[in-house]
Amino acid sequence: MKLDGIEKKTSPFVWGIMIVLPFLFFFVSLFLGRYMIAPGDVAKILLDQIPGVNIKPTWETTAETVVLRVRFPRAVMAALVGAGLSMSGAAFQGMFQNPLVSPYVLGVSAGASFGAALGLLMSWPIWLVQIVAFVFGIIAVAITYSMAHLYKTTPILMLVLSGMVVSAFFQAMVSFIKFAADDEDKLPAITFWLMGSIGKVGLEDLAHSAIPMIIAMAVLYAIRWRLNVLSMGEREAESLGVNTERIKVIVIITTTLISSMTVSLCGIIGWVGQVIPHFCRMIVGPNHKALIPATIFVGATYIIIIDNLCRLVSITEIPIGILTSVVGAPVFAYLLRKTKGGWT
Repeated sequence: MKLDGIEKKTSPFVWGIMIVLPFLFFFVSLFLGRYMIAPGDVAKILLDQIPGVNIKPTWETTAETVVLRVRFPRAVMAALVGAGLSMSGAAFQGMFQNPLVSPYVLGVSAGASFGAALGLLMSWPIWLVQIVAFVFGIIAVAITYSMAHLYKTTPILMLVLSGMVVSAFFQAMVSFIKFAADDEDKLPAITFWLMGSIGKVGLEDLAHSAIPMIIAMAVLYAIRWRLNVLSMGEREAESLGVNTERIKVIVIITTTLISSMTVSLCGIIGWVGQVIPHFCRMIVGPNHKALIPATIFVGATYIIIIDNLCRLVSITEIPIGILTSVVGAPVFAYLLRKTKGGWT
């Protein structure tokens, strides 16, 4: 369906740059670091993993371990997190008809943070901490939706207000856990986890998280044209025969899955779902048929670059949540000023 007033032509050259950049920076992140590896060796290591391709090793065993078990899963997760949060932000902004909305508006980050803080306080294994964080992120959004659901409908304003209530409650619970935590051991672990880091993600984490995130992203991609109709307002969408309640449920489920998985594995990574969709609208316009694909490539590129900066600009790795806020907040303020808070 083509909606008047939201089409914006973007040249194939611009699309080509957006598509190439995440793959380029992904490859760069595999050889860049304190332990430098020649780009040619990285390419050979990756090619050697393809069935039927046998390359005579000319690289050190340590280099192969660093590339395949440390940097590769980290770069893949960075790309998934960037693409997923950016898509989620764009979808929520379309659904709420507000370019200021983030993927965490329904309380998923606060719920997942409480789950992780609880697990760290109880000294549970890291895999159990991740599961509990993921579950509490889902629970928080479920509470938000149930509070906002009235007479077979879920008004947008009620969703926002319910999300504020649920977020405030779980943030208070996180503060209580931090107050009760041991100052020398558990409190620093909780604080550092809340600031976010992709560095602790390994192949095992990637194996059980990548597929659900990709499926959720594929669903959002498939319904991107319906977001155009939903962004016109619920009454207009219903007059065009769109089941707005069903679309809202699908968007909430998919974005919650992406966001909760992200927070459970990497902590809170803010401003991505706000800045990237806004930036992409300046490039491709507010048409979600083009906006959603653009957020995939730009979001992936953005987080890969930020993650590389986190591990390279300082001797001690900087939590990614700090850099995304330091970079995202002023950039978002500039974009708001430039676009006057509009969609085009």
